[in-house]
Amino acid sequence: MEQTFSQKLRSAIRNPKKVATYLLCRIAPILPDKLFLKCLFRLRMGYKLNLDNPKTFSEKLQWLKLYNRKPEYTQMVDKYAAKDYVANIIGEEYIIPTLGVWDRAEDIDFDKLPNQFVLKCTHDSGGIVICSDKSNLDTKKARAKMSKGLKRNFYSMNREWPYKNVKPRIIGEQYMVDESGYELKDYKFFCSNGEPKAMFIATDRGVAGVETKFDFFDMDFNHLPFTNGHPNSDKPVKKPVGFEEMKRLASALSQNIPHARIDFYDINGKIYFGEITFFPASGLKDFIPGQWDCKLGELIKL
Repeated sequence: MEQTFSQKLRSAIRNPKKVATYLLCRIAPILPDKLFLKCLFRLRMGYKLNLDNPKTFSEKLQWLKLYNRKPEYTQMVDKYAAKDYVANIIGEEYIIPTLGVWDRAEDIDFDKLPNQFVLKCTHDSGGIVICSDKSNLDTKKARAKMSKGLKRNFYSMNREWPYKNVKPRIIGEQYMVDESGYELKDYKFFCSNGEPKAMFIATDRGVAGVETKFDFFDMDFNHLPFTNGHPNSDKPVKKPVGFEEMKRLASALSQNIPHARIDFYDINGKIYFGEITFFPASGLKDFIPGQWDCKLGELIKL
């Protein structure tokens, strides 16, 4: 049921931080990056952002947003253009086949797509449609979601500079599931100057009615006792068949970069590249317990 104005007002009074964040985002276009990030960080993380001597993982990501800007980063985060970049370094065999690229949702010809496919916006995070059976797909709803994604300015949300000049497009990719038969686990490696330092495995992604789980591991595949944005899985998370190969590939793709997260999929030992991101959760998600924010921060050398 839609809330009345008085209900919305009472809700806002109970959550002033949410109201302050909303107001900050409304005036964001007139604020310089540094000031905006200082305000947003204090609201989201609850402590003052130290850019002069950043210590935590979260602080260092904000520093990198402001002071580590290389032209090639734009291609690396573009979900379409990154394929050529990555293929030139590790090979075409790691690239998920592309089914089509469109500037507008109206240009997608669903009749020409296979029964199963994935649609993504190339310039953001979350603009995705997963189709496991085209006969059940609401194409009108799918177009609407992609159109909305194309309008999203991902750079302005959290000042992630690499996305500022990515051309908004829609890409169609081959549908995939792993050995589970129902999901595609995501293997995400935190790297610093070509050295994988830690990783997490995302499970239960896209499973209806189930929250996504994140489980963190060191490079000897020891489970790390913290959460960051999502709970740990309540089921054992197995070491992937291609763990060592993914480490090698992540190293190759992160050379001379202070911090990058390199993502892969492992389908029965066959590795596919997922994406590159420089700011996991934009560096604005709490670590529980909090000391892990500092421990992971030690892995990044600015």
